[in-house]
Amino acid sequence: MRVLFVTFPWRTHFQLNVTMAWALHTAGHEVRCASGPELTDVITGSGLTAVPVGSDETVQEKLARAQKEGRLPTPEQLQEMAPIDMAEERPEMLTWERLTFLSGIVAGNGRILNDSMVDDLVDYCRWWKPDLVVWEASSYAGSLAATAAGVPHARMPLALDADALMRRNFLRLRAQQNPADQEDPVRDWLTEWAEKYGFPFSEELVTGQFSIDQMPESMLVEREVPHVGFRYVPYNGRAVVPGWIRAEPPAPRVLATFGVSMQDMPELQALSVEQLQETLDLCADLEMELVLTLPNDIRNELERIPENTTVVEFVPLSVIIPSCSAVIHHGGVPAFSGALTHGIPQLMISRIAPDAAPRGRALEEARAGLWLPPEETTAADIREKLVQLLEDPSFRSGAERLQREMLAQPSPNDAVREVERLAATRGSH
Repeated sequence: MRVLFVTFPWRTHFQLNVTMAWALHTAGHEVRCASGPELTDVITGSGLTAVPVGSDETVQEKLARAQKEGRLPTPEQLQEMAPIDMAEERPEMLTWERLTFLSGIVAGNGRILNDSMVDDLVDYCRWWKPDLVVWEASSYAGSLAATAAGVPHARMPLALDADALMRRNFLRLRAQQNPADQEDPVRDWLTEWAEKYGFPFSEELVTGQFSIDQMPESMLVEREVPHVGFRYVPYNGRAVVPGWIRAEPPAPRVLATFGVSMQDMPELQALSVEQLQETLDLCADLEMELVLTLPNDIRNELERIPENTTVVEFVPLSVIIPSCSAVIHHGGVPAFSGALTHGIPQLMISRIAPDAAPRGRALEEARAGLWLPPEETTAADIREKLVQLLEDPSFRSGAERLQREMLAQPSPNDAVREVERLAATRGSH
């Protein structure tokens, strides 16, 4: 069959689709990947076929323009807000006002990330006639184009799928409101596109007709649609093994990586440069080899680098994580799932991930790691948590339990048959 993957143009979001795309390809299916033009080189660099759709404006340019026009909160407003937890389950926090606000954020981001791609994507689907569209969970252009072309479609969440949990809570409270008060920003936005192409709104535009998940089963949220689970397999793009990594570390190796938030979106970074410097100074006496990934311009802002710390601009996560005794990260799925895959305890310090709180709680409940909300984090907190991870063997045991759970899941290749079955079932509806 012909399979079209759809993602808005963001490197790490696309890379989390690659192993399933290649599994379908090696099973004999014809696979193509549609995204904004800025992602073309990343897609072709993975060996897959790219379909550029939408405008040349980059994601960061779109976000900056939306903030300037008042359609999204500014970086300063984001920092003043309470943490945005899409997976919030505390009853006192599940108010209609709060869930309507969060739904507005989803719709606002959805417009910015998807609107420029929809028309091109509909045209392409009607021309190429795929048998299945697989869309990354924020890339609603995929569900819209698939529906407009009469094609089965599947949603691929990247982490705990906080959006699905928030949507379920939102719809439950919406049903309790007076008809005049039942606003639904996500439905309103998607309906505009549905009406343009002559079909009615359906909740499947939000949920997909089925989902394809690569999180441990114990961390999945309840689904309203069938789902295919498969094992996370690390893919970080082109990778070269640096020579130094083959040497036995002189002390327990700790990786600290903060991904995109330290360079491309500093307003969402987990730690400021000042906090990072204080943390390095406070951890300078620990018996460890700390490998810190930092862009050169951020590194140059540091006044001191302790003897137990090595700063590198980049190292492939899949190459370094197996050699580590602990991983510190900002909540990105590659670092989070990479540590789980190798049974490595982790410390998550996250502002950028909307599901950081439930993932952090799940880590702690499994005794596989610890979580610090950035708003409550000090250098002393980071040192204390890191020492716990390095000295308490129960964290390694907990991480290895989750590792065994992940390794028991079907590989991407083994999950293909179920994807084929569900695509055929949905296509016959």
